[in-house]
Amino acid sequence: MIAYEWRGPFDSCEVSALHAEAFGGQGGSGAVGHRGAGPRDWRAQAERHSLGWACARDGGDLAGFVNVAWDGGAHAFLLDTMVAARMRRRGIGAGLVALATQEARRAGCQWLHVDFEEHLRPFYVGDCGFTPSSAGLLPL
Repeated sequence: MIAYEWRGPFDSCEVSALHAEAFGGQGGSGAVGHRGAGPRDWRAQAERHSLGWACARDGGDLAGFVNVAWDGGAHAFLLDTMVAARMRRRGIGAGLVALATQEARRAGCQWLHVDFEEHLRPFYVGDCGFTPSSAGLLPL
């Protein structure tokens, strides 16, 4: 049974492993603002910059994670929604997004933003209820 927890405990190694599985690469290595600077301290980054995060656990294993950054006011942003490959297509991602949505609303946010690649449109728009909008992206 999957257990969801807002601002649940996690360590950087397990999130790095999940990130590597979900997005490829080395699990988001590199300190904030410094690509390739070593292992990322996910915990410190989340505590410093996030409204919160949602964890999904299958027993003791981290099955999914999403970070919710914010501007300190009306806008929250989903980042790094990820589910372990062996656990996908079971509604875990949608459960994480639902919990993040609930908690962002409870914190007084008026908008929850998410950027996604086109192949994820059915998940975010269909499964999670986001409305498509125009946005811009500038690589730095």
